[in-house]
Amino acid sequence: MLENSIFAILSLFLVLGSLGMISFKHTIFSAFSFLLAMLALAGLFALLENSFLFLAQIMVSVGAVVVLGLMVVISLGSIEKNIPDEPYKFYWIGISTILVIPLALLIYKALTSLHAHFQETKEGYGELKYVGEKLFAEWVLPFEAVSVLLLSAMVGAIVIARKEEYFKKENYFDDHKQPEDTK
Repeated sequence: MLENSIFAILSLFLVLGSLGMISFKHTIFSAFSFLLAMLALAGLFALLENSFLFLAQIMVSVGAVVVLGLMVVISLGSIEKNIPDEPYKFYWIGISTILVIPLALLIYKALTSLHAHFQETKEGYGELKYVGEKLFAEWVLPFEAVSVLLLSAMVGAIVIARKEEYFKKENYFDDHKQPEDTK
């Protein structure tokens, strides 16, 4: 009974965080809603007793993506005039929900009618030690490549956003004149 209550509370937080992420106009509130959704998802992984996914969700999604995203949002700042006017946003969200519900019900019915038995897993499969050995023995290069890619994307986004502010300085072009061609 306690597990069902915890599941219901975490699911409610997950749904509310997801709805807040798409419905708030300001990016900072959307980022905090995303943080709430990711924490609720980590709680669901903990409820399933999957320690690796719980820790990975906390460290990667919450610790890295959300916090770095919040840093970018806060450092760039959002001006009210740059936020787009979306008068039909909730209309499109409602239409999309109505279109997705039959598909979701069909998938639910198909999954509940399956009489498949899951294969037994090996001893220690999914534990932190096993995943760490596989990750750092066989997948270390792709792991590091993805981390460098994410870091360069974040730096690129900051540079692109700050470039406009940098060139708006009134004395930039006075200080950085191009040398005239001498013929």
